[in-house]
Amino acid sequence: MDLHPFAAATAPALVWAVHTGWLSRRLAAARRDPLTGLLTRAGWTARAERLLRRYPGTATVLLIDLDGFKGINDTHGHAAGDLALTAAAERLGAWSSRQGLAGRLGGDEFVALVHDTDDNRLADLHRALHEPVLYLGTPLPLAASIGVCHVADLDRPVLADALAVADARMYEIKGRHRR
Repeated sequence: MDLHPFAAATAPALVWAVHTGWLSRRLAAARRDPLTGLLTRAGWTARAERLLRRYPGTATVLLIDLDGFKGINDTHGHAAGDLALTAAAERLGAWSSRQGLAGRLGGDEFVALVHDTDDNRLADLHRALHEPVLYLGTPLPLAASIGVCHVADLDRPVLADALAVADARMYEIKGRHRR
């Protein structure tokens, strides 16, 4: 039995399968933030669009910006800042995992889309994002401004519109913190 023709016929398929698997893993890694493990902006947006189409009447979009993050970095160093980012990401990810998804837009800005949430769950997230982070035995204050948009309140269920409303509300809250 001559295996050469069989090997010649199957080798390209095998190479293609290995290459496709490698590309799939690279794409998945590119859609995850390397520091926090959350979805990147592109990865989050693609999945959020699908989730929003599935739950347009019950979806809520949140835009989160850490308060005082620059002070943590400037006072305690970038390792402390990274710890604050990862702690916020873990808390947001745990809070949103059952009913949605979370992502890191960049810097100290995060985003989430969840469905079937209520004021009590939003208060839970607020509390979680305001718990200190322990760094080298020192508790560092963690705080966040959270802008919320209930998609059902919009004229049309469009992610870009929901993000714009959540962003405006987040900056309103951030402005109140500065006074």
